[in-house]
Amino acid sequence: MDTMDNLEKQLICPICLEMFTKPVVILPCQHNLCRKCANDVFQASNPYLPTRGGSLTSGGRFRCPSCRHEVVLDRHGVYGLQRNLLVENIIDMFKQESSSTKPAPERKEEMPMCDVHEEEKINIYCVTHGVPTCSMCKVFGAHKDCEVAPITSIYQSKKTELSDGIAMVVGNNDRMQGIISQLEEACRAIEENGRRQKTLVCERFDQLYSILEGKKREMGQKVTVEQDEKVNYIRGLTRKYGDHLEESCKMVELGIQTMEEPEMALFLQNTKPLLKKLAEASSTAHLDKVERGYENMDHYTADFKKESLALRGLDFLQDDEDEDEEDEDGEAVTEEGEGAQTVSGGSAVTAASVQPSAPQQSNSSPSPAKSAASS
Repeated sequence: MDTMDNLEKQLICPICLEMFTKPVVILPCQHNLCRKCANDVFQASNPYLPTRGGSLTSGGRFRCPSCRHEVVLDRHGVYGLQRNLLVENIIDMFKQESSSTKPAPERKEEMPMCDVHEEEKINIYCVTHGVPTCSMCKVFGAHKDCEVAPITSIYQSKKTELSDGIAMVVGNNDRMQGIISQLEEACRAIEENGRRQKTLVCERFDQLYSILEGKKREMGQKVTVEQDEKVNYIRGLTRKYGDHLEESCKMVELGIQTMEEPEMALFLQNTKPLLKKLAEASSTAHLDKVERGYENMDHYTADFKKESLALRGLDFLQDDEDEDEEDEDGEAVTEEGEGAQTVSGGSAVTAASVQPSAPQQSNSSPSPAKSAASS
């Protein structure tokens, strides 16, 4: 027995830890493996090689599980390894010897016994209570007044009923799997539609941003134009007043020099034109005057309360027709707004009906408005 046990240990596969299953292959390192186990190790080591019928058909390599020696295979894969016929013959002899020395265990058919009559086998079925029982229970026991039937017929009917139930559940499972697939597809469609709609919403908001930026530049340009016009006018007027001041200073210097003239005749000759020039220098009637409030820019006011409320009330449309109508209305309002110089949507943007313009600069004939302001 010890010899047989030792022999059995030598015939154990290091992969499945059971006795070698034929065919047995021998590796170049002289260790043995079941061909099936060798194929499993090969597939685990080469998961991306093509397979045919569950076996790798092209060359590759793997390591021996016993000594870690690298085994290189040809194009036949594990089927190109040499079979160890000696080990296979030893396995056959071992199995024959084991079967001759060890008696086969007797197979005992287990029959359930009655709980009340322990020596009686359960051989009938109580239809009234729906439980299997024995003949003694029908004759003398608790089921003597019940309807009974042969256990074989009930077995067949119940087996058929169970089979039908299993088939029904399997069919229901198939339908459930179909529903699950539909739900998963609906989930993917919802995610894709959601991403698409969010992209469309972002595009619509980008259009609004573009419109607002355009109106911002347009309205700012209007203010800038009048600002530059007024600033240029004021700077030109400043230069004129500066020139007049410089001329007045020269007249004052000339007058002082004339006052120092000792010759009375020469003094009197120079006094008359000098007095005329001094009178002209002291007069600023020929210079334009800035109207009161000319620097004010309050006429460019904008009230976007209605637009703010409209923007806060932005929401999705109920259907495509409303969206088309609103787009048409928006285009019409935009066109009207450009013609009337107002913001689309009814914003209260007011501007001076007639913007102040720089008066005509003329030394000889000042405008009536400037003359009235001067006087």
